[in-house]
Amino acid sequence: MTLKQTVVSLLAVPLIALGLVATATPMQVSAACSAGDKVSGIDEGADCAGSNQQPTGLRATIEIVTRVLLFIIGAVSVIMIIIGGLRYVISNGDSSQVTSAKNTILYAVVGLVIALLAYAIVNFVLQSFIPSGASGGPA
Repeated sequence: MTLKQTVVSLLAVPLIALGLVATATPMQVSAACSAGDKVSGIDEGADCAGSNQQPTGLRATIEIVTRVLLFIIGAVSVIMIIIGGLRYVISNGDSSQVTSAKNTILYAVVGLVIALLAYAIVNFVLQSFIPSGASGGPA
C-alpha cells in the first residue's frame, strides 16, 4: 500500500463523520428547564441538559464545521509529521530520502499553521458579521 493510499484511507472515516455532523441538526426538546424547576428522573434530566442551551442557526453550524475540520487537519498533520519522522529515521543517510522526509515534515507544519490562521479568520468573520443568538452582537 502506497503512502498516498494510506493517507486517503485515513481521511475517509473523518470525512464521513464530518458529513454526518454537517447534516445533523440539533434536537429540540420541549421540556421546561429553568433554574427553579425540579427535575424528576434521569430521562427528564437528560432532556433538560441537552435541549434549550444548544446553539442553532448558521453561526453554530459554521462553528461546528470549522472545529471538526480543524480537528481533522490537526490529526492529519500529526500523522504526516510522524510519517516524515519515520522516513527520516529509515533513510540510511540517502540525501534524496532525507530531503523528502524533511519536506514532508515542513509541509505538514506549514499546513497546520495555515489551518490555524484560517480558523482564526473564520472566527473573526463570524464575530464581526454574523450576530450570535445569545449576546445579540452587531447586526
